[in-house]
Amino acid sequence: MKPKYAALEEFLMGQDSQEISMSFAEIEAVIAAKLPPSAYKHRPWWSNNPSNSVITNSWLRAGFKTERVDMKGRRLVFRRAAPGRSESDAGINRTFAERHARFRREEAMPKSQHAQPETAPAWPGNGGKEGWHPFFGVLKGTIRIAPGVDLTEPADPEWGKVYE
Repeated sequence: MKPKYAALEEFLMGQDSQEISMSFAEIEAVIAAKLPPSAYKHRPWWSNNPSNSVITNSWLRAGFKTERVDMKGRRLVFRRAAPGRSESDAGINRTFAERHARFRREEAMPKSQHAQPETAPAWPGNGGKEGWHPFFGVLKGTIRIAPGVDLTEPADPEWGKVYE
């Protein structure tokens, strides 16, 4: 049995142009089914997030991403993604993959070549010797905190108050 939106994936893969403008009705004609009501009501339904919906994965696998979604006019544009770049490798997933690869390369290096500070604490898996754990810093730079945000401020100022 073919996936529900395989026809859209095949249609997009068969296109030569970099940009394909389609109406929602044209997409329904390609998939031979009605789009769900949320496709007409919620713009995020058309986002390029791979965990968004089954149809999203169809256009991503075909090498396209959505742009210029016009909810009122019920139209959108599929634009061919940059060659060699998969949406699933973008953003944090790409960063993690690169850091993991670097960790694997360092793991294969002799310990004397590891870039570790002299003041690194001992950890149990290191036989009691000093040196940072191999995962130390692997997620550095993946989270950004907006200027002016106080991380020590309670998220809910009302929490912990005693009510009479």
